[in-house]
Amino acid sequence: MTKLHVCMVSLAVTLVAMTAVLAGAPKVAAKAQQPVAASAEVKIDNFSFGPGTLTVAVGTTVVWTNHDDIPHTVVSTEGVFKSKVLDTDEKFSYTFTKAGTFPYFCSIHPKMTGKVVVQ
Repeated sequence: MTKLHVCMVSLAVTLVAMTAVLAGAPKVAAKAQQPVAASAEVKIDNFSFGPGTLTVAVGTTVVWTNHDDIPHTVVSTEGVFKSKVLDTDEKFSYTFTKAGTFPYFCSIHPKMTGKVVVQ
């Protein structure tokens, strides 16, 4: 046998051995990751909603937090959502399940307005 033949036989034996070893190796299954729930925040402060317009994806939960020293509400102009009166540091959340534009206001101070755009 020539050196080339010996190398080729050696390579073939090595490949067969590696295939046998890998075939007996335990299979590692990839874990399916749980989808992370998206969330976004709106701060109520100084008689305003910040940001005034928030753009989020469908399925996002928006959390409004009142940082003012006086009460406020978060009320959809189209009746989609409505918070109770929020005292200082109280929160209200709503999960947007469909695309659209959702304007809202504070029913105590109607000049306070905001908008959530869901894409």
